[in-house]
Amino acid sequence: MSQQLLFRNFELLEPSFGELRGGYELLIEGDTVKELSATPIKATEADIIDCGRRTLMPGLIDSHVHAIHSEVNVRFMEMLPLTLVTARAATRLRAMLDRGFTTVRDTGGADWGIKTAIETGHITGPRLYIAGQSIGPTGGHSDSRRRTNKGGECVCCNGLQFKSAIADGPDEVRKTAREQMRQGADHVKIMMSGGVASPYDPLDSMQFSDGEVSAAVEEATAFGRYVCAHAYTAESITRAARLGVRTIEHGNLIDDASAKLMAAKGMYLVANLVTYYAMKDRAAKFGMIGESLAKNEIVLQGGLKSLEICMRHGVPVAYGSDLLGELHWDQSKEFVIRQEVVSPIEIIRSATTVGAEVLRLPGKLGTLQPGAFADAILIDGDPLKDLALLGDQGKHLSLIMKAGALHKNRLN
Repeated sequence: MSQQLLFRNFELLEPSFGELRGGYELLIEGDTVKELSATPIKATEADIIDCGRRTLMPGLIDSHVHAIHSEVNVRFMEMLPLTLVTARAATRLRAMLDRGFTTVRDTGGADWGIKTAIETGHITGPRLYIAGQSIGPTGGHSDSRRRTNKGGECVCCNGLQFKSAIADGPDEVRKTAREQMRQGADHVKIMMSGGVASPYDPLDSMQFSDGEVSAAVEEATAFGRYVCAHAYTAESITRAARLGVRTIEHGNLIDDASAKLMAAKGMYLVANLVTYYAMKDRAAKFGMIGESLAKNEIVLQGGLKSLEICMRHGVPVAYGSDLLGELHWDQSKEFVIRQEVVSPIEIIRSATTVGAEVLRLPGKLGTLQPGAFADAILIDGDPLKDLALLGDQGKHLSLIMKAGALHKNRLN
């Protein structure tokens, strides 16, 4: 029999309940939740964990991270060898787990090597789902090359080449998407509008034609995967929805019509407001250019409004952070930013049950119900009353469990 752990004396925050409930016990067997009960559990061989009336909830899910984006000015990645990129990624991933994020979804850059390194214990980090390289057109959001660089560098000597791919025309997009899935991608990331961090593309630029988007969607669907799309504007969101994209990343400039279409198509928005606040606050210190900072102001103004629009039309919104370089320390501040317009329980659901749906793993992630992965955090207080308890780099987390293993335990 696998090792058993029996949690007692806690306030349960099961996201589907929507409130704290006392009197429960939780039995972990190996890497899985064996039993969750409102009556005492009989498990004579289990090790007992007395939670001291703290709040026990599922591990957090960040649905939009970039494990290898270790520079705020993305172009600086051109100067980084893959060895340094990987070392920095290890630091970033460990910090995510320290904050209670037991699962993260990388939306461009992390590869099967980093994912395998976590799975085999060579790197300490969350459960990782990857896109491989993000895919965009020449001059688009995936193309941050200096204008004197016409391409051709080896990916081992140029972190910018490693993290993203450039493809033009349906055939190139099709081949590049297939290559990401050959390399173990869990989802395919494409660029459909301009971006903040990329130097040359206006925010309202339309990137990838109908044929190119359709090629990516067709290949991902055939492989049992799905397409997530970087898109800010209502026009680019509408195109993505019409052509079969499953998730919209960012979506700050969404409008009622495009949100209504997303809802009708069963799509998800992965919002990440914290990155725009962090960039406004200190991105210039890390080399972000004025053109990018100006674009950041535009999307920052639409961030909270985008959440309100999605709530109005029933579009599920997942938790994302999208923080570049040294800004990654702000990952948990998204909880506090969103509470201006979203209730605490819905924000927690965005980082648990909605994230699990985005990853197509409902019942396995984002819950403490039997059969789920044994991912849990123990909080020194009630996050429904104070979401800041999920911040401060995990300071208020007494215990962090991933797949039944205790990453952190300061009880007793």
